[in-house]
Amino acid sequence: MGVVSALVRASFLVDAVYAGSARDHGLTEQQGQLLCVLMPQPYGMSELGAMLGLAKSSLTGLVDRSVRNGLVRREPDPRDGRAARVALTREGAAVVAEFYADTCRRVEGLTSGLTDAERRALAGLLGRVVLDNDVPVVFKEADEGAAAAG
Repeated sequence: MGVVSALVRASFLVDAVYAGSARDHGLTEQQGQLLCVLMPQPYGMSELGAMLGLAKSSLTGLVDRSVRNGLVRREPDPRDGRAARVALTREGAAVVAEFYADTCRRVEGLTSGLTDAERRALAGLLGRVVLDNDVPVVFKEADEGAAAAG
């Protein structure tokens, strides 16, 4: 299998696992992404839009639905009185902690047929591709996410 086919098919595989985990936790994929991004800290709407790759209207709808579901709240931005930041609620933090841990287990399981050395090599190569292409941090390392959730 060539690199293009492997990357595209791997992307579909990870997306399917992520979607299944989100669904099992009562979330949409985008809500799961939003909650994971907010694990370490609140963000302003423009920052969230850039990180999630969403237009302003799509992000506003996502945040509005997440507020109605009690997962996030809007709070004043201390640096700009006209702006708001989006932060996890207690319920949102609890939901994302479970969702994040479960999703990590599921995605990790995709590599169960690899040796530890092969997993390290895969992580190193994919990490380089991600860093070389300036992919926003929408999902942290398992140890970083656990520390942020705790």
